[in-house]
Formats: sequence, structure tokens, C-alpha cells
Amino acid sequence: MFPPVALLGLGLGLPPHVLSQEEAALLTIRIFGERLAGFPQFGRVFANTGIARRHCARPADWYVAPHGWSDRMGAYRQAAKALFVQAATAALADAGVDPTEVDCVVVSSSSGFAVPSLEAQLAEAMGFRPDIERLPLFGLGCAGGVAGLATSSRLAATAPDRTVLFVTMELCSLAFRQDDGSRANLVATALFGDGAAACVLRGGMDERAFAVIDGAGQHLFPRSEDIMGWRIDDAGFGIVLSATLPQFLQTRLRPALGRLLTQCGVEEERIGRFICHPGGTRVLAALEEVLRLETGSLDHERAVLADHGNMSAPTVLFVLDRARRAGLPDRAALLALGPGFAANLITVRRGPR
Repeated sequence: MFPPVALLGLGLGLPPHVLSQEEAALLTIRIFGERLAGFPQFGRVFANTGIARRHCARPADWYVAPHGWSDRMGAYRQAAKALFVQAATAALADAGVDPTEVDCVVVSSSSGFAVPSLEAQLAEAMGFRPDIERLPLFGLGCAGGVAGLATSSRLAATAPDRTVLFVTMELCSLAFRQDDGSRANLVATALFGDGAAACVLRGGMDERAFAVIDGAGQHLFPRSEDIMGWRIDDAGFGIVLSATLPQFLQTRLRPALGRLLTQCGVEEERIGRFICHPGGTRVLAALEEVLRLETGSLDHERAVLADHGNMSAPTVLFVLDRARRAGLPDRAALLALGPGFAANLITVRRGPR
């Protein structure tokens, strides 16, 4: 638990290229051809994702050709900077906050890297002050939206009126590997898309807040590093994604959830809505079981998954945006899981706005 932090604004960003799930499946067939004979579940995996479309950083033909680190990171830097500006500008406008008011910017991204970091490269264009504090985060993966927001909240809570901008963008499509016919890579091809989200936070209470963050916690599961992550080799990132993830959640998440809620100082009965990272339909079904919800209760999660696919870290903030537009309950909790393997939770109260 920590002093209340006002969540003033939320903005989203999407790259310009859109692939329907049917187009993504045909593109995968075009690339892998006869190698798909070793993965007879291919058609069923694409059909059962619950995804209708996803946004991609590059046009479809880019993914047909092989790419090394230089190509991938060049594409990442170009697309990530555009998404940063899009999401951050939207969040600042939603909050009614000028860029010069931002004291600290936190950036979470695990699908690429840049040195100097993205917020440094964009500081002048965004209008940030020269004395702004910067904190780039890497390696949080799908949990980055909640874990990064928790870190931003703690920084904002250090002083009243301290303003923090949190930005997360992931360009999962740029990690697509034509040389990898593994089950994990093909499942990832069916699931992942690209996107960005940003939030503006301020220490203390504020009449403009649509939500107030009052707790955050993280649980790291021992000996679970092989559940999710990146494999790094000469060609780029390679996906690590265990098929046992839904079963892992069903057996291991419930005790961890109790500890997370205790860290936040909130009883589960007081949570009117869990706002979850929708990793996929099987993960959502497992989460509904663990959270003791009726099947289909995570409706905003399924809608975001259908419209955008799994964008990794930003996805939970797309769900939060839908939830706030529909009307937040008195108490809610954001839940995301990612490499480590770790569960991350934030508790919020409905704000005055």
C-alpha cells in the first residue's frame, strides 16, 4: 500500500497496418508452406484465438523476407517512437496536463531497445523539461502494463502533485521468425499484435482523476523461468511460451492472488471488477476459473483481444480504457502475468471524474 495516486489520463496508440486473422493465417501458410505439416493443429489454433484482427508495425510483405538484428531494431525504433508520441500525446490531452508539467517519465518495452532510450530521443519533440527524470524498463513482457504502472505510481506517491507519465509500447510482430517452425512460434504468430498505451499519474487526490491507485503487489513464482520469455540468438528474439500456462494458472495463481491482495490491503470481496491482461482465450478461461467468475465475465478482455490481438504489455490498459468508458465500480484490480514468471496486481478506486 502507498499514499493515493490520481490516474488523470489514459491514451492509446496503434500502428497503421491491419491484418485480419484470415490474412494472418494465409500469410503464415505462404511463409512456412510444407513445414506446417509438422503442426497439424495450425488451423485450429488460428481459428480459436478469438482474434478478428491485429495492428502491425510493418506491411504484410515485410514479414515474408528474413530480417536480422539491424533490420528489426531499426523498424522497432521508428515504429516505437511514433507510437510513443501517439499514446503519450493522447494521455496528456485526456488528463489536461501540459508536457512541461511532467516530472518523470517511465517507459516499459520488451520487444526492442534503443540507446539513448526512446524518451530521451523524444524529449525535445514532446516538450519535456530538461530536468525530467527518466526510467526505461525492459524484460517485464506481458506484465509490463501493470508492473510499469505500479512503478510509476510509487514514483508519483513520493510527493504531492508529482506528475509521472507512463508509456508502454510493444511491437511483437517485429520478432516474427520465418526460420522457426516450432509450435511456440506458430502460436505466437496467431496471437500477437502491436500497440501502445500511456497514463498520466499525479501524487495525491485530484478532482480530474478517473481512478485512484492505492495499492500494488507482485508475486514471483519460483522455478518458472521457462513459462514465458525471449530466446535470444543471432537472428533476433525467439518466443518462449509454454503450452502449460493455463494449467499453471489454474494450480498456482489462486494462493498468489491472496498474497497480492494482502499486499494491497484489499479484501477480494471488495473488488467489483478484475481488469485482466487477455493473453489468449485459454488464459482468459483459466483466469475466470481462478477468479471464480462466470464464463464470459471478462467481456472487455475478449473484445480487446478480438480487435487487437495480444499486444503484450499495453493490452491491459486497452481493457482499462473500455472498463472506464463502461463505468468503473467502486473498487477494481488490474491483473497481468509475465516473464519471471510473475503475477502483478494494482488496486484502484473509482475517481471523481
